[in-house]
Amino acid sequence: MKRAIYPGTFDPITLGHISVIKRARRIFDEVLVAVADSSLKQPMFDIDTRVKMAKNSLSYLDGVEVKPFHSLLVKFCQENDIKTIIRGLRAVSDFEYELQIGYANASLDKNIDTIYLMPSLEHAFISSTVVRDIIRHGGDASHLVPKEVLEYV
Repeated sequence: MKRAIYPGTFDPITLGHISVIKRARRIFDEVLVAVADSSLKQPMFDIDTRVKMAKNSLSYLDGVEVKPFHSLLVKFCQENDIKTIIRGLRAVSDFEYELQIGYANASLDKNIDTIYLMPSLEHAFISSTVVRDIIRHGGDASHLVPKEVLEYV
């Protein structure tokens, strides 16, 4: 069985994230959506809420599981016997950072590979940062997030 992990803060999960998850699911039998604690980033939503939003938003997809994690990603991969990390790329500007992270992870475990997937073109501009800014300023983000996220906003 081919398994992959798609890590992120998911603060909140967006339609762009879901686009990447669907693409990953076409390649892998199972995709573990790993919600990072990321307390250093000072997320808008606590980890339990982010996990609930992701689980509710992805419940209709077979072969997708959501779990929180509080450790190094490589350690979490090892604990879950996963050898492939999925990272999303929206634009060329994402690539340099994501490449650095991929190399850092490979330096910690040479048996873990990173695959980069793009969201669909219609969702390529969406980021959690943009969504949080819209929410903080009282704007309508309903076209950027799954309906299951709206009850938490």
